[in-house]
Amino acid sequence: MTDLMISGRFDIDIAPADAVLPGTGRFDFTKTWTGGIKGTSAGVMLSGGDPSSGAAGYVAIELFEGAIDDRTGTIVFQQFGSMADGAEALRYEVIPGSGTGELATVTGEVVLEAANGDHQVTLRLRLTANY
Repeated sequence: MTDLMISGRFDIDIAPADAVLPGTGRFDFTKTWTGGIKGTSAGVMLSGGDPSSGAAGYVAIELFEGAIDDRTGTIVFQQFGSMADGAEALRYEVIPGSGTGELATVTGEVVLEAANGDHQVTLRLRLTANY
């Protein structure tokens, strides 16, 4: 197994879309990744609650295509975010079994630091020897 710590960033374009359920929101997004992770991703986010009052949550699925540490392929990320009393929590990880190509055996998480529209990430990944 190989453990990797990869740094990068992404730019995101996000747009509201038709809600799936009453009282919820939906957003479609695309990202351009740079740094140790290079490529593009596209996804969908579903949300609920009232962010302006400090209480909300969302889930998102996104398909990444490109290279991570010069290994090419695709992986799928999942996000689970919440806010309670203004305190935010985020779980952002690779869906096990979702990889293809040289990313077929990738598992791990994404640590996101977002401020003023800038999205810096550190990927904490694990690859098995059979990539």
